[in-house]
Amino acid sequence: MKHSKPEGLPFEGPIRLGHISIDLKQFKEAPDLDDIPVLPTRNLVLFPGVHLSLGLGRENSVRVAEYSESHTTPVLIVCQTDPKVDNPRLSDLNKYGVVADVLKVIELPDGSKTALVRARQKCRITGAGTSRHLPGVLSARISISKETGAKENDPEFKALIENILEILSELENKSIDGASFAMPIDTPEPVELVNTVATNTPLDVQLKFDMLKARSIKARAWLLLDALQLRSNMLDVRNEVLNRARGGIEDSQRTVFLQQQMEAIRQELYGDESDDIENFIKRANQINMTEEMSKVFQKEIDKLRRLNPQTPDYAVQYGYVDTLLSLPWDKSTPVQRDLKFAERVLEEDHYGLEKVKERIIEQVALIMDNAKAKSPIICLVGPPGVGKTSLGASIARALGRNYQRVALGGLHDEAEIRGHRRTYIGAMPGRIIDAVKRAGTNNPVLLLDEIDKIGADYKGDPAAALLEVLDPEQNCHFHDNFIDVDFDLSNVLFIATANTLDTVSRPLLDRIEVIEIPGYLPQEKIEIAARHLLPRLIYNQGWRNGSVKVSDEALQIMIDEYTSESGVRQLEKLLGKIMRKAVLYYFRDKKFPKPVRPQHLQELLGTPPHHRERPDAVPLPGVVTGLAWTQAGGETLLVEVSLAPAKTADGGGKLTLTGNLGNVMKESATIAQQWVKAHAAKLGIAADRINGLDVHIHFPEGAIPKDGPSAGITITTALVSAYLEKPVRPHLAMTGEATLRGRVLPVGGIREKLLAAHRAGVTDIIVCNENRRDVADIPAEYLQGLTMHYVDTLDEVLQTAFEHSES
Repeated sequence: MKHSKPEGLPFEGPIRLGHISIDLKQFKEAPDLDDIPVLPTRNLVLFPGVHLSLGLGRENSVRVAEYSESHTTPVLIVCQTDPKVDNPRLSDLNKYGVVADVLKVIELPDGSKTALVRARQKCRITGAGTSRHLPGVLSARISISKETGAKENDPEFKALIENILEILSELENKSIDGASFAMPIDTPEPVELVNTVATNTPLDVQLKFDMLKARSIKARAWLLLDALQLRSNMLDVRNEVLNRARGGIEDSQRTVFLQQQMEAIRQELYGDESDDIENFIKRANQINMTEEMSKVFQKEIDKLRRLNPQTPDYAVQYGYVDTLLSLPWDKSTPVQRDLKFAERVLEEDHYGLEKVKERIIEQVALIMDNAKAKSPIICLVGPPGVGKTSLGASIARALGRNYQRVALGGLHDEAEIRGHRRTYIGAMPGRIIDAVKRAGTNNPVLLLDEIDKIGADYKGDPAAALLEVLDPEQNCHFHDNFIDVDFDLSNVLFIATANTLDTVSRPLLDRIEVIEIPGYLPQEKIEIAARHLLPRLIYNQGWRNGSVKVSDEALQIMIDEYTSESGVRQLEKLLGKIMRKAVLYYFRDKKFPKPVRPQHLQELLGTPPHHRERPDAVPLPGVVTGLAWTQAGGETLLVEVSLAPAKTADGGGKLTLTGNLGNVMKESATIAQQWVKAHAAKLGIAADRINGLDVHIHFPEGAIPKDGPSAGITITTALVSAYLEKPVRPHLAMTGEATLRGRVLPVGGIREKLLAAHRAGVTDIIVCNENRRDVADIPAEYLQGLTMHYVDTLDEVLQTAFEHSES
């Protein structure tokens, strides 16, 4: 082993630092001991004979380093006692440092500078310098400290070096507090090895001060060996404690640890996926979850973590969790409690319908009084275009609740109500849950539109699934197959609409409260057109070039001759056509009539498409006007009976029916013929007419299917009129079913049939006596101009029909 050169000897020859070669002969051998510039460091203790790169962070440090390089004069490198001080004085520095040469100042790409330095001798600060070389820069007066070197072949020193190298070998791949130990490279001299390891090893700064103050290199080696051994022992103890702690981790802690590792890996692999999960967790924390939902959410979010975002299963799971959190579990709209405002809303939105609005106001008042009260399910039944759907929206506005419409027309899959199970591709929640999600609150108004048009097939019966939805005793635990968690629908106000109840299942009908909405009188349609339809069309079409007005007389003709409905939907279309004509006239610079009068309708709307079958002023024998109900409202229905001589040897009485009739009407015709035959003598009909004539009963407009149990008395009267060759009284219409015993049975749709009678100019109506209560519920304006005749038997029907008739 070679010993190092004695301290204070001049440097000789060139050295290489990386790719830089420095000739040390150019540097002065003896420093100026009275005034040497100081280059302070924050936490670096430099030892004699060591060369390294030193970052220059302070402006004065850069000046000192550049001065030393350019003048080839040494500087004093000394560590601060407090690294936080930015502009240290001599009192802030350690007493011992090293005299060093700045070999090269290098500017880095980021603009900072670093200096390559080589330490010479250890020195001690004895006082302040004069700073005559670098004014404004800290300088010091120093004295060179001599160090005793190791003796030739000293076995103790040799053993110290070997032990230091052995411990460094053990610590080579270990770390303490993030600092690593590394074996020194190219250190042939033992003294240089000790100083290099002391400089570069991450040891306490105060300990390095003590090592630098050591009087001999052997004493410094002992201190270094003790420090390295202590660090090695501390590391062993730390590893032992860590191993014991890891061995004591419980299963739950291990799971958390592994999940964190998985999360880190997933974040590295997939990036945004972990952000999705974090967003879900934040949204979940804002929801007041039930215990059941909390368990389901935690289970599903754990499942989502384990899935690869690139797989289809991830998209399904993501959609489920998003839907689960999008439901308004604890969000509700405060109920509006101003009853006058609710009444004003209904009056503004709908004209007429007084009884209907009164019943709705009762329901609104009940909800305002107790928002938690179980509300009956309202079903608005009436012909198209009378405002059923818009009434639902008005109820929502009157209550201040959110509103959603669920179209059920043509529905034939039970999963559309209950949702699909997530095992199916493209699964989604049912329409009820979807509507609640879109509403954003758990107490909206949901309009179930067209429940009478729900179908059924091999996929199930949606009407049966609605039984749970529309039952206040059950819907508090409504279970959607997709959500798979019970959702409370008891706060939802359901309003159903239908054109007829004939196709609604009996169990479903039992759960709803029916409110019938009648058709409108012509005068009511005129008011609706003027107050609502025309202003809305002008607003929606953005007409800014004047207003469009239609006279009451023109509206009356449009209602009578251009429409055939109980509602106002066709009337609105006609008004829309008039609006389009007004716009076209404006662009063609043509004068548009203001207001539109009856004489303008032919030009604007064309020829009237409807010719109403009105009772003849002078009726013919065998022709009687009946009243029928359709989904579009009431209609008049002519019954024509023709008698012809029998052509068969067996005699007459053959019955022929035409007019696209259903089974019920065919049965009514058969019963009517049989009753007339049985009572021919009483009616004054000769036997040869009964037996010698064939009967042909025809209902005009054969392209339109006709069926129902309300034409019995009409067919019977027409048969008697034909046999007797006696017409019925003028402007007469009738409705009712007859039995073989001659009793008259009540029928439905009285209000719509009376409207049809109004439109047809009928003045006298024959109905069953039991329908008197239905007529009593009809407003007086519906009955204006009508004379009601109530009967119980066919004899009374015939007596009334032929009274005052022309013979």
